[in-house]
Amino acid sequence: MTRWLSGEWFDQARNLAVGLPPRPGLTAGIQHVITGGPDGDVSCYWVLADGRPTSAAIGSLESPDVTLTLSWSDAAAIQSGGLDPSVAFMQGRMKVAGSMSVVLELLPATREAAYRDLRCRVADVTEF
Repeated sequence: MTRWLSGEWFDQARNLAVGLPPRPGLTAGIQHVITGGPDGDVSCYWVLADGRPTSAAIGSLESPDVTLTLSWSDAAAIQSGGLDPSVAFMQGRMKVAGSMSVVLELLPATREAAYRDLRCRVADVTEF
């Protein structure tokens, strides 16, 4: 098991994502701000090229296309599969700044079988 949001966790998540099918056009830098964690707020990012992660880590992107802000508990629920990202967005639990077009491409992708399967495989090796 790997501690969620640790450097090792990001490495493992990227390795598990290698087989994702491409999603042409879903190319973006996504900044996450996760608030209220046990060690305080966490900033991390994912960079996608055609729907596949090319990099991810703790820290900040210089010019993200979109910034998603969630509470620690909601972000963990999304990662573990207990909360659909679209539901979090529609209920206002996921705050968005930046390109809404990226969000509107990203949310349907999270409902595809390959992405749901990846989320489950990552959750299986994650200690929340």
